[in-house]
Amino acid sequence: MFDKKLGILVWNEGVHEAQNQPTTMAEMYPDGIHGALANSLKSFFPASEVTTATLAEEEHGLSEERLATTDVLLWWGHKAHEDVSDEVVRRVHRHVLSGMGLVVLHSGHRAKIFTKLLGTSCSLNWRNDGERELVWTVKPSHPVAAGVESPIIIPQQEMYGELFDIPEPDDLIFISSFEGGEVFRSGVTFSRGKGRIFYFSPGDQEYPVYHQPQVQRVLANGVDWVAQPEAPRSLPEVKKSPRDWFTTDQSAK
Repeated sequence: MFDKKLGILVWNEGVHEAQNQPTTMAEMYPDGIHGALANSLKSFFPASEVTTATLAEEEHGLSEERLATTDVLLWWGHKAHEDVSDEVVRRVHRHVLSGMGLVVLHSGHRAKIFTKLLGTSCSLNWRNDGERELVWTVKPSHPVAAGVESPIIIPQQEMYGELFDIPEPDDLIFISSFEGGEVFRSGVTFSRGKGRIFYFSPGDQEYPVYHQPQVQRVLANGVDWVAQPEAPRSLPEVKKSPRDWFTTDQSAK
C-alpha cells in the first residue's frame, strides 16, 4: 500500500459498458472498467480519494474544477476517441504540462490527449485472437516495476505489435511477447512539461485483465510514480535570465 494522499480520477469512455459489448462485459466488469480500476486503486491508496468519470457526463466529467484537484488521471478509451471534446483535451493537456500525472491504458494510445502530448500518430499493429501475452520487465530498477513478477502471464489478450509510432520513451520498462511472435513496448514513460506520463498496454475489454493482481500492482506503481502532489501546479514559462545570475559579487569578499 501507498500512504500518499492523492486525488485519483479514473476516466473511461464507458461505451462498451453502455452497449454491453462484448456480451460478457457486465459479468467481467459489473461496475465498468473504470469501477474495477478504481476499486483496485482504493486498496493500494487507502488515504486517497479515488473517483471515476465517463464520456457521457457533462464536460466528460473533466471540468476545470475537478482537474485542479486531480493528482493523477487514468485514461481508458477505445471506440469513441473522436467524441471527446477538443476543449476538454486542451484542458487536460494544460494540466499535464502543469504537473498532473497521466496513466494511459490499452487502446488509449489513440486518444486525442495521448497523440497531442506525444506529437505522433501512436499507431500500431494489432490482432485479436485471444492469445497469451507475456509482459517482460526490462528495467527492474524503475519504481513502476517494483514488486512485479517477470513475466506477467496474461492468458488471453488482444495482440499489440510493433511498429508502435511513439517518440523515444524516457523509460522502457516492459516489453510484451505474443504467441504469434510479435513483440511490443508495452510499458513506457514520458515527461511533458512538468507532468509525468505512463502508458501500459494490457487491458482489452474482452478479457478480465484488470482483475489480475500483477497488472493491478503495475497500475498502482504507475499512479504512485506519476503523482507529484507536493509540486505547485503551473505551466512552464519562457523567462529571460538576468545577467547578474552569472556574475560574481566581488564586494561580498
